[in-house]
Amino acid sequence: MNKSAKLYQDACKVMPGGVNSPVRAYKYVGKTPAFFKEGKGAYIYDVDDKKYIDYVCAYGPMILGHAATTVCDAVNSVAIKGFHFGASHELEITLANKIISHMPVIEKIRLVSSGTEACMSAIRLARAYTNRPKIIKFAGCYHGHSDSLLVSAGSGAMSCGEPSSPGVLASQAQDTLIVNYNDIKAVRDIFILYPRDIAAVIVEPIAGNMGMVLPQPEFLNSLRSLCDEFAALLLFDEVMTGFRVALGGCSSIYGVQPDLTMLGKVIGGGFPIGAFGGGAEIMDYLAPNGPVYQAGTLSGSPVALAAGLATLTVVEQSGFYEDLAAKSTYLTRGISAVMQQGGIDFSTNCMGGMFGFAFTKNSPDSLPVFTLKQQKIFNQCFHSLRVNGINFAPSPFEAAFISAAHSFADIDDTISAFSYFTQLISCQV
Repeated sequence: MNKSAKLYQDACKVMPGGVNSPVRAYKYVGKTPAFFKEGKGAYIYDVDDKKYIDYVCAYGPMILGHAATTVCDAVNSVAIKGFHFGASHELEITLANKIISHMPVIEKIRLVSSGTEACMSAIRLARAYTNRPKIIKFAGCYHGHSDSLLVSAGSGAMSCGEPSSPGVLASQAQDTLIVNYNDIKAVRDIFILYPRDIAAVIVEPIAGNMGMVLPQPEFLNSLRSLCDEFAALLLFDEVMTGFRVALGGCSSIYGVQPDLTMLGKVIGGGFPIGAFGGGAEIMDYLAPNGPVYQAGTLSGSPVALAAGLATLTVVEQSGFYEDLAAKSTYLTRGISAVMQQGGIDFSTNCMGGMFGFAFTKNSPDSLPVFTLKQQKIFNQCFHSLRVNGINFAPSPFEAAFISAAHSFADIDDTISAFSYFTQLISCQV
């Protein structure tokens, strides 16, 4: 038995499923999850001393690679002065100004400790500002595990949401309306059905929790127009995409201005963080200026802010995102070429330092429903890549990420690993 297997046995005795986040259990792909002990640059190392080229990047934050020197130095310089004060400090202002300078859709910002907390708080704020109860979200978009967002579509095309987890009450889910991503007609139909009840539309402007799904032309613009027409707020969940796909996030790519933007991941450089911000008039509904209560003991942690500031100082340098996009494009084109040569149905998307792939002829434009054959080939691919030292998330519903630390030699090795997989599949036919 290797060390990972032994640790997993031990973990299962003291943690539900042996994990602190469900996807880590490898339930979708089977077999024993790896336990990791170290990361450096583009690589992570498991407890059995196996080295992997990492495309999980902690699900996005590690845009500079693991343990980037500039981030480590910044964290150390702050940590020796105190981890947290439970009080205001200057780094909060510095990071707020840094974010606002690159995202002009944000005039004021509130720092929190996670993306879930950011989305939950933004929804509360939107409901209070509009004095309306309902929100629209899209099937396959994940905005954290707060009760009103942990819902699935009901039986009808325009039905209210239904709890997708025990413990979520029907009364908490009924004001969340679910439609398919990229289906602007369905959004309009819901607005017509509830013209004075919808507080906000919340969306991942580039979806990253059903693989990577890009918005169709005019989808985001149409959402903006509908929200204006019916006096609702538009909320962009950029926890994943913010400072990942571009310096100004998706709003800078697509030219659409949300009323509230939620951030996380990259702005903390790998430390727990979240944020939400928008126009000053809306944000001033928050306590202590306004009646909407939101608070957090560890909000604005100096260590997390130091890591985030160090990261943003690097990514704002000229050419950073162009270099990152060149690597993503080189990788996805290379993988697609070997898959095509192997006669395997395959599609990819990429933007900045984020990419995704699916074993489908065409890239999905909404929440995909994979066949048993597609599930099987993903599982085979995942384990084949793992054997060959390539680390992807153990689920086809997760986007993948590349960092500044990845070299073109790393990418060539990754493409070769995919080529090995196609040969493995051809031998099974």
